[in-house]
Amino acid sequence: MKHVPLYRTHVDAGAKMAPFAGWEMPIQYPAGSIEEHRLVRRSAGLFDVSHMGRLKVTGTGAAAYLDRLVSSSIAKLGVNESTYGLLCNESGGVIDDLFVYRLAESWLVVVNASNAEKDIAWFRSHLPESGATLTDVSDQTVMFAFQGPQAIALLDHDTGGRASAIERFHAALIDVCGVPCTVGRTGYTGEDGVELFAAADHAERLWTGILALADRHGVDAGPIGLAARDSLRFEPGFPLYGHELDEQTTPVEARLTWACDPDTDFIGRDAILERKRAGAERKLATVVMEERGVPRQGCDVYHEDRCVGVVTTGLYAPTVDAFCANVYVESELARTGSIVHIDIRGGRKRAVVASRPLYKPAYR
Repeated sequence: MKHVPLYRTHVDAGAKMAPFAGWEMPIQYPAGSIEEHRLVRRSAGLFDVSHMGRLKVTGTGAAAYLDRLVSSSIAKLGVNESTYGLLCNESGGVIDDLFVYRLAESWLVVVNASNAEKDIAWFRSHLPESGATLTDVSDQTVMFAFQGPQAIALLDHDTGGRASAIERFHAALIDVCGVPCTVGRTGYTGEDGVELFAAADHAERLWTGILALADRHGVDAGPIGLAARDSLRFEPGFPLYGHELDEQTTPVEARLTWACDPDTDFIGRDAILERKRAGAERKLATVVMEERGVPRQGCDVYHEDRCVGVVTTGLYAPTVDAFCANVYVESELARTGSIVHIDIRGGRKRAVVASRPLYKPAYR
């Protein structure tokens, strides 16, 4: 089992540690995941997401190389801009979803921890003979996310206003708490905030520095575990690989065609366009439980005694105060207001398809 550089710091803070994608990660801290979720929604929370893969791409052919692999247009990015995108196979299935940052002299690609080895192999198998190099910098760096309505204003106290000067989906090289960082105005919570990348040997200084900064300025902030990260990403409708995304699911079913540039000749484009033209047999939907029950991944979804789909994510959503689920169901049932039943431990519980997202991202 792998450990992030701040493993001992999380243990000393009372975090409940558990395996995740081959890493022993903080799932929640003593306050509990629901309170952590609410803290991020009302103030600010700090996440250690150093388990995610970080790849550096350089060379004069880097943009063309990435454009061939990533569904969103990479070549159109200006320096210090970023984009969300997908890695797809020839059939249009999703190998992974990722973020790409264009920096002054390189490109930073952030991939999911569960797919890091697979993604690196995919990237390397498509490297051109010249013009682009790929380096895995995951072990040499850490990645933190500082998210919530108070996060940017707090960092401004330390950075002289440079944090708020970063536009959404842009990045900058700035010092945070005395640590040189690449700071992206990005995140996975539906709140405003940043993701920070720094050298691994500065991890402790950066982590404790941000929490101390919050204390000095009277901002309610604290560490957040992966359980709250899951509910925070669920409410604004962000997918999680292995749940809403896999290699048998295309962006059409997953409602992610907005992340695919049809003018970019990326691997899988033609299959995705054909699927979009023909129409998908199933679609992703979000349901709210109307009867008592906790839906879990893998639960069957029924309509009039017919199995019509499956649950991909099920949890309690604190902001809407209800048990909810993401489901893949027959396309005609993915419409808002459709009634389905979820088989929970042998009992079929009524749920209604809700308008997505359940929580509108605060930065829109």
